[in-house]
Amino acid sequence: MVEELALAEDAVAACVDAPAWALPEHELIAALDVAHRLQQRLAAVTLTLIRELDGRGTARTQGASCTAVWLRERLRLTIPAARRLIDLATALDAGNPGIRQALADGHITPDQARVISDTATTVQTTAGTEAADKAVGVLTDWARQFDPTLLRKLGTRILDHVAPDIADAAAQAALEAEARRATRDRHLTLSEQTDGRLRLTGTLDAEAAGLFRAAIDPLTSPSGPDDSRSPGQRRHDALAEVCRLALRTGELPDSGGDPAQIVVTTTYDALTATLGAGTLDTGLQLTPETVRRLACDATLLPAVLGGAGQVLDVGRQRRLITGPLRRALVLRDRGCAFPGCDRPPRWCDAHHIRHWADGGPTSLTNAVLLCGHHHRHLHHSDWTVQLAGDGHPEFIPPAWLDPEQVPRRNHYHRRT
Repeated sequence: MVEELALAEDAVAACVDAPAWALPEHELIAALDVAHRLQQRLAAVTLTLIRELDGRGTARTQGASCTAVWLRERLRLTIPAARRLIDLATALDAGNPGIRQALADGHITPDQARVISDTATTVQTTAGTEAADKAVGVLTDWARQFDPTLLRKLGTRILDHVAPDIADAAAQAALEAEARRATRDRHLTLSEQTDGRLRLTGTLDAEAAGLFRAAIDPLTSPSGPDDSRSPGQRRHDALAEVCRLALRTGELPDSGGDPAQIVVTTTYDALTATLGAGTLDTGLQLTPETVRRLACDATLLPAVLGGAGQVLDVGRQRRLITGPLRRALVLRDRGCAFPGCDRPPRWCDAHHIRHWADGGPTSLTNAVLLCGHHHRHLHHSDWTVQLAGDGHPEFIPPAWLDPEQVPRRNHYHRRT
């Protein structure tokens, strides 16, 4: 298979720089059709490979918490995109050979395949396997004319075509299935941009959408005739105000043993002169004006760092990795330090590099921040961790994974 795919890759590569401008219009259209069909065929192969890797547990064997995280690292996918591929690969492997064949033949797209699979599952639950097979055939034919959105709408009444005697009773089941899919597909993605801002994208299920609107709608109206904010800006400010209200309740869970708080990182020179720009423990940058404003009604915890980002002074150390020592660890590691993990500090435990039971001290030089999965993985695998010369953690993979055992670092958390 690898050799065949390599040949196909070479053939596609040869077309990349081909002079498309020299082709007449009908050949351009024909080439587009072939390229599109080839995409679908490759998608079918990709799903087959993903299903096999997921079934073998390759991700956990190589240290990832799940296949979606492993695919993100391997293929540079987003987690939602990776999960959608895994779900589709699992669905097609679970008894939908007709859908898989249509995808392999280049007749449908992965998005259409997902719609057909979801609809067939609903039909099978309500009307049995025979009706589900008929539904796959009908929807596959419709897929030649309709995009995934229209195909899903048509699928809500597919029983009118394949099982009209139970169509009305099954319509309710279809609505319930749609609600379950909404619950399954709910997600919120926070994407950090280069200037320190966050981009929020996601899909809320009906209940969360109602809660969200109930919380921000009262805060989104213009504050007066001179309010020049756009609707989007008012929603942004409303969300920020909801977060402030939640923090003021004092009822939020602790973050790794500490209450919700602001940690401002600065250099020694800036600390002894004028307050400079601040960095939160999440890695986001704040302007000096924002830092001063937040400091008016929040606990300010100054931390002094050396040139390479080592923590020089955050207060008295304690026996456990809590308080000032944990804050120092958060400032240094920014989150789970295991390579490829993006878990934030509040999801992490403090791990003794040299175990406490073996006489290891509770100190910054003997600690590393790890999420629950990678904390367990480090204890039960051949991975080892050490501090490099610059004071930051690096992980040595087992020889079976990397014979040269080149140290690896986490690149998801920005370093000071």
